[in-house]
Amino acid sequence: MPALMIQGTGSNVGKSLFVAGLARAALRRGLRVAPFKPQNMSNNAAVTANGGEIGRAQALQALACGLDPHTDMNPVLLKPESDRGSQVVVQGQVRATVQARNYALLKPALMPAVLESFHRLHEAYDLVLVEGAGSPAEVNLRQNDIANMGFACAANVPVILVGDIDRGGVIAQIIGTQAVLPETDAAMVKGFIVNKFRGDPSLFDDGYALIRQKTGWPGFGVLPWFAAASTLPAEDALDLRRTSSGGRIKVAVPMLSRIANFDDLDPLAQEPSIDLTMIAPGQAIAGDCDLIILPGTKNTRLDLDFIRSQGWDIDIAAHVRRGGHVLGICGGYQMLGNSVSDPLGLEGPAGNMPGLGLLNVETTMLVEKHVRRVEAVHAISGQPVCGYEIHLGTTEGPDRLRPFAAVQGRAEGAQSVDGLICGTYLHGLFTDDRFRTAFIAGLGGHSSTLRYSEKMEQTLEALAAHIERHVDVTGLLRIAGCR
Repeated sequence: MPALMIQGTGSNVGKSLFVAGLARAALRRGLRVAPFKPQNMSNNAAVTANGGEIGRAQALQALACGLDPHTDMNPVLLKPESDRGSQVVVQGQVRATVQARNYALLKPALMPAVLESFHRLHEAYDLVLVEGAGSPAEVNLRQNDIANMGFACAANVPVILVGDIDRGGVIAQIIGTQAVLPETDAAMVKGFIVNKFRGDPSLFDDGYALIRQKTGWPGFGVLPWFAAASTLPAEDALDLRRTSSGGRIKVAVPMLSRIANFDDLDPLAQEPSIDLTMIAPGQAIAGDCDLIILPGTKNTRLDLDFIRSQGWDIDIAAHVRRGGHVLGICGGYQMLGNSVSDPLGLEGPAGNMPGLGLLNVETTMLVEKHVRRVEAVHAISGQPVCGYEIHLGTTEGPDRLRPFAAVQGRAEGAQSVDGLICGTYLHGLFTDDRFRTAFIAGLGGHSSTLRYSEKMEQTLEALAAHIERHVDVTGLLRIAGCR
């Protein structure tokens, strides 16, 4: 059955968006397509209909394929909790928390689940488009690899290598990758693509020819920079846009050290009436902002410490004294309370830490992880809203008597007495046009004209057309085994 794997010369070379665009192009040609990434590392996760979690990029790729996200599309997800440790999610469910060195010992036990998920997709669709992770040139990680060439060889899937010319040195990236690959791995590569080109592509003709000459690999195109990619959900925190400008409502978002599910912010960044600023470490939160959003985090207590180390707790307190609005989402909601207790040491050493004290609630971390899609009703506007939960811990206290929303008759989230400070466990709120319009109106903004889902669809269509214009899609599908 047809399959093709897109690997990169490094991280952030554009593999995820290329797979999404190629998937939509194949769908437009009448193929039933599914995305697949054997192993992903990201704290930006999506919740699937079957109650699991996968990387956000695979959820976007599923959308490009016209599919609902499924845990088989990303069977191994690593969610970093510290500089050296990650939570390991297997086929949507938490399996363990391990240190980086110990994860290498765990990988052989994960390959069966990876192949099981791949073969299920392989049997159900006309084409499976596979995304690698990082680079196959990281030969120090080759033993027991499940993310790149280890998977490609085990599943016998041909590989196309993508290089990023925007970061410079793309000739060395591609030729150097071949130079360090073992012979059997290099044989899996069937060609290359140069991505993110700016300017006149003909200026790279000699470089393109040199890559073909030195590697013996055919080239499938030079893909120009696709500016609209910034409107699609990003998976890597490195892709977070620092600002969006033009709107009169000023929104500030501190960039937490373990920020998670930050695609919550994407629709706000595209709203004409919103001026959204990501506050980088070392910067103060401006005194003239209307709203501060504390986003999700993979480690609430660690990021509480981080907020205090940056002096943002002082900025937030001053903002509240001026009558400003604050919204905490998931881990940000937990931080707004009086305390965060982790008696079992689920996110680090066991213990209790004072919160920011802006909501009269307390959070206790528990073993059970809440992962589910949610339909709710916003308590303030009465608007229905669709979102999802993905968190550890329960939050209780007097301010829960003023919930943020109602979920199937139960109270969700909390509000301060004056309603200016709100906390919720619901992610994905702002993708819902009805809720976002009501929320912006509550801040004094104009009615929203953005139709977020429609804009995502338009962008995916434009991305597919962009790839069709500049890349030999027919040749790629032939390599994949499509007739």
